[in-house]
Formats: sequence, structure tokens, C-alpha cells
Amino acid sequence: MKRFTDYLETQSFGLCSVLAQKWGFSTRSVRLSFVYASFFTFGSPIVLYFAGAFWLNVRRAMRQQRSTVWDL
Repeated sequence: MKRFTDYLETQSFGLCSVLAQKWGFSTRSVRLSFVYASFFTFGSPIVLYFAGAFWLNVRRAMRQQRSTVWDL
């Protein structure tokens, strides 16, 4: 169960963690804000969440491919 929750937190909620670290909020408050916003706006933030998660994964992949500036 621990492996599943760790995987879920890193893959599914990774965007909320990154946003919380950048903005200086707790991760829990960012996640709750996202959930509340999704309920009040009938799920429209989910599209933004998927776009942000996609962009975050693209950035991670680009960083893993290039190890130095000279690898362009």
C-alpha cells in the first residue's frame, strides 16, 4: 500500500506539490483548493491540471535527456 500511495503522490499530485513549493503554501492547501475549485466550477480546472501535469512531465524528460549545456 505504501508503494501505491508513493506512486500516486509523485505521479498524480506532483503538480500540486510543485506549485505549493513555488508559491510557499502547504501542499495540502493547494490540493484542497484544487478540489474545491473543481466542484464549484463543474470540473473545468481539471483541464488546466492535465495541461500542467503534461508540461511538468515534458520538463522532467527534457532535463533527464540533457545533462549539460553542450548536449544541445
